[in-house]
Amino acid sequence: MTEILTVISERVDDIPVLLAQSVRMGLPSLLDEHFPSHGNWLGLSLGWVGTTWLGHILSQADHRLNHVQSWAEKRQTTLAGCIGQPVRGLDFSDDRLGDVLHALSDNARWDTFEGALNRRLLRVYDLQPELTRLDSTTASGYWRVTSDGLFQLGHSKDRRPDLPQVKVMMATLDPLGLPVVTDVVAGERADDPLYIPAIQRARESLERRGLLYVGDCKMAALATRAFVQAGEDFYLCPLSKKQVSPDLLATYLAPIWAGKQSLTPIYRTQDDGKQKLIAEGYERLVTLTAEVEGQTVAWTERRLVIRSLKQAQAAERGLRGRLAKAQTALAALNDRGRGKKRYRDVESLRQAVEAIVKRYRVQGLLQLGYLTQRRECPVRRYRERPATVRIEQDVQVIAIVDQTALDHEIRQLGWRVYATNQPADQLSLAQAILAYRDEYIIEHGFGRLKGQPLSLTPMYLQRDDHATGLIRLLSIGLRLLTLTEFVVRRRLAEEQASLPGLYAGNPKRTTTRPTAGRLLEAFQEITLATILEPDRSRRHLTSLSNLQLRILDLLGFPSTIYTQLCDDSGKPP
Repeated sequence: MTEILTVISERVDDIPVLLAQSVRMGLPSLLDEHFPSHGNWLGLSLGWVGTTWLGHILSQADHRLNHVQSWAEKRQTTLAGCIGQPVRGLDFSDDRLGDVLHALSDNARWDTFEGALNRRLLRVYDLQPELTRLDSTTASGYWRVTSDGLFQLGHSKDRRPDLPQVKVMMATLDPLGLPVVTDVVAGERADDPLYIPAIQRARESLERRGLLYVGDCKMAALATRAFVQAGEDFYLCPLSKKQVSPDLLATYLAPIWAGKQSLTPIYRTQDDGKQKLIAEGYERLVTLTAEVEGQTVAWTERRLVIRSLKQAQAAERGLRGRLAKAQTALAALNDRGRGKKRYRDVESLRQAVEAIVKRYRVQGLLQLGYLTQRRECPVRRYRERPATVRIEQDVQVIAIVDQTALDHEIRQLGWRVYATNQPADQLSLAQAILAYRDEYIIEHGFGRLKGQPLSLTPMYLQRDDHATGLIRLLSIGLRLLTLTEFVVRRRLAEEQASLPGLYAGNPKRTTTRPTAGRLLEAFQEITLATILEPDRSRRHLTSLSNLQLRILDLLGFPSTIYTQLCDDSGKPP
């Protein structure tokens, strides 16, 4: 007698890791607590729907709503085993996911949820925040612009000013890059007014004072600096050219040129342990006053006058290159030949010269002179006209580099003024510059948010509330990725060990700083097979490799988050 066996295969991959990390962060319970669903809600709770959907986004690098239901239906046994309750495909229908996004778009509820999440993460992961970074990014798409909508035309950081965009303001904790504040605003909004609300929310969320807030020159508005000072916090940011005019910068540099001011060298430790000189500078004190909520605030600000050596070298190469191109273009004005324009008077030639000098931005670096020549041009005889000589006037330009002016310009390159109110005994000049130069940390987070695996762009949503909710959901995903990296790297550092096997084609290569992407990728191709027999069912899970077991150990997860999927083998189907 032939038995008919049915085999159902499910891709497990990194789903148990993602859901276990989400539970450790407290996502399902916090979402349910702060975003209660209505009484007619059936099936999985909003918290578990949002958490599982986030697992899909991170695993598949796809936020499209219409792909989640089919994904869940193909993994019902896996998902039910991971979250400990039955899972239906309808739990992840387009409408249900839309309800999750609409709930997350509620500003008041999101603020309280984000604060509760941050406080839990600080406690669970034993984080000690000292430095918070602030910056914004934009996400462009083919949306319809409405008068009061979220999608607007504005200054694009994606270099697509022709497309409507939404703006995301974020505050993150160093050195993790862990988001603590996520604000979603209309795409035409300027960056400057976004800093104070973000700082205020970070204070309330972290329940900490005395933090150092680091941002770019758009954070340097006097009102923002005064707000930070009044709140007993610290700031570090570069001042813009409007705040430090060329004349003021010349005043700051004058003591250096006069030999009255020495410079402090700033070194950065390279990967090989060697010290590399990256900048030099000095500091001076400035007294400032401003009004904050009707109260006058006075404080002493440290102005850090810094010369970046790499930036100065790059700027000098650029300047010399523009100067060479300008000289070549000016010399071409003197060429004579077919198709070449001739200048008969000094004024017309001067206009052409000034246009070239302006185009290459070398004003004041060339000594210009004009030479007028008269020459005889023979005219051939033609029929009855006899051969003659015509007197023509030519004007030429002479361009010589003004070496004194060039040397003066070069020594002005690479200088920038930074401002901070943190005392020098807490933040030295070198520490301040090194802290600012780690701005790539928040930029790296934006790269993940907009690229793989969170894949904010392109965004397949049209409703403002859905777009806001999605960005906030993805910011939770960014937290999950960041904490995954942090936990593994901290354990490796404690053990003074490295992790091999993460690099395809080079299994012996090791790293002490694995990325979340490579850690999760190591769990690909894990499969759960369910074998249905007439009187029982059996399950078989791909055996975990040594690398996968090691990663689970570093994360602090038992292997049972995978093996539990086979616990009910042998039970009646």
